[in-house]
Amino acid sequence: MSYEKVLRGKIVQDRVFDGEIGISNGKIEKVVEGKNILKSDSIEEFENAFIFPGFVDVHVHCFSNPNEGFTTTSRSAAVGGVTTFLDMPYDLPNPVNNVDFFIDKVKRLEEEAVVDICLWGTISKTGGLDQIIPLAEAGAVAFKMSTFETDSYRFPRIPDDEILKAMELIQETGLIVAFHAENDEIIVSLIDEYKKENKVYPRAHNETRPPVSETTAVLKLMEFAKWTGVKLHIVHVSHPRTVELIEYFKSTGVQVTCETCYTYLLLDVDDLDKHGPKAKINPPLRHREDVDGLWKHIMDDHIDLISSDHAPWEEEHKVKGNDNIFLAASGMPGLEIIAPLLFSEGVTSGKITPEKFARLMATAPAEKFQIQNKGSIKEGYDADFAIIDPTQSWEIDEKRFNSYSKISPFNGKIVHGKNIASFVRGEKVYDGENVLVDPGFGKFVPGFAYKEENQVRG
Repeated sequence: MSYEKVLRGKIVQDRVFDGEIGISNGKIEKVVEGKNILKSDSIEEFENAFIFPGFVDVHVHCFSNPNEGFTTTSRSAAVGGVTTFLDMPYDLPNPVNNVDFFIDKVKRLEEEAVVDICLWGTISKTGGLDQIIPLAEAGAVAFKMSTFETDSYRFPRIPDDEILKAMELIQETGLIVAFHAENDEIIVSLIDEYKKENKVYPRAHNETRPPVSETTAVLKLMEFAKWTGVKLHIVHVSHPRTVELIEYFKSTGVQVTCETCYTYLLLDVDDLDKHGPKAKINPPLRHREDVDGLWKHIMDDHIDLISSDHAPWEEEHKVKGNDNIFLAASGMPGLEIIAPLLFSEGVTSGKITPEKFARLMATAPAEKFQIQNKGSIKEGYDADFAIIDPTQSWEIDEKRFNSYSKISPFNGKIVHGKNIASFVRGEKVYDGENVLVDPGFGKFVPGFAYKEENQVRG
């Protein structure tokens, strides 16, 4: 049997082996150990490079800055080996909290995307519960809410009574509800105190969002999840104490998962001092011992996955915080660099194996969010791959990012391991230098509760 395309290299499944992958019709049709076994007129030899399943980033903000959008974000993803990502619902000017906004976003995605994309849904601060089932059936992959208020319309704090009702409805769909979990009252009070005392230096961002502001919010949500039976996911965990609490609630039967971000594994509060607004994210960077604690939880399999929390603010949104950290926008770009940086820090350094890296970056995200045919190198799955050459070292240059945001605390960092090719559904979308496909190649990937008749097109 001959295949449309065959890839050769170090294949990463639950073990690493030299082998070949036969691809036809955008799917993985055969995976074999050895060389010169599968036949094709199109064979790509990657020799000593790792063939990973295409990475799945569950935490991306394409439209928190409307200048970014699907095309630049998905081009960044292709460069970084992220072949599927989940776009958050906190868009400007309108959050995706109803079916009309959702369907409009699907149409735009299918015109502009370069890689495959799932879409999150959310609800309005009050009165939005009736949109949960329709959004699930329209293809939302999961629901995102917050216990901290960035903006009462776009990024609201959902009241506790609404959270409980929402969890009950989301439980019926079988989807995940995820939370930005920070204690609004603690943080707002501390920020007010610091501003009055003119304590507006960079580290003040860390000091006004202490670990207890994260752990108390997470505790409440896990107790809500116990009584509603919903699948709960805690995003961007920044402190090891949070993971300890999650492990306890897991042991009592609560369905709770968590992610941390590459930033919390690679930076600490000293980088906030060093880089100022460039390194401002929510929750904030923590102390070095907390970073080490998160790595320990990674190695002990207590953290389910790692995400970028890609937030594409341009320089003007950051520099306004140079003299007052509270004026700077929170977040940084990450899709283009998350996988190479974590490969360098995790796999090249020997902290984790290539197999664990694949699980954290591809397999677990796809499994936890029930994204069919993604995240693993298995026969019948989509032929999505990230090819990382461990022998190549390179320097991050923020000005060369595909993202509209060209400002990063990782600028100038030497990375050991480079993504040299990305494939989406069997098509090479990036060759190590250039993105090869046009906007519109990427597809909308509907969530588990999708009902086709409820998705209006045209």
